Amino acid sequence: MENPFFWLVHTIITLYIWILIGAAVLSWLVAFNVVNPYNQVVRNIGEVLHRMTEPALRPIRNVLPNLGGIDISPVILILGLLFVERLLFWLFT
Repeated sequence: MENPFFWLVHTIITLYIWILIGAAVLSWLVAFNVVNPYNQVVRNIGEVLHRMTEPALRPIRNVLPNLGGIDISPVILILGLLFVERLLFWLFT
């Protein structure tokens, strides 16, 4: 039987990874003019995703060098979250 604490940690990390992916995809769609950023629904979704991801991404962006417009901070954060998840499972199971 799986520990409920580990199930909760796994679920929260998985949901946050999907939120990071959604924010990245929305930023690409806005950058390539696929969606209209002046649309109220798109703006609200973008604002929610930005507020949820920016506090975790900002410190990573401050440490990374400028890569000429390529933002790899979501990839680094996802790798870090997966590492923390695996580390917790390894230490406590």
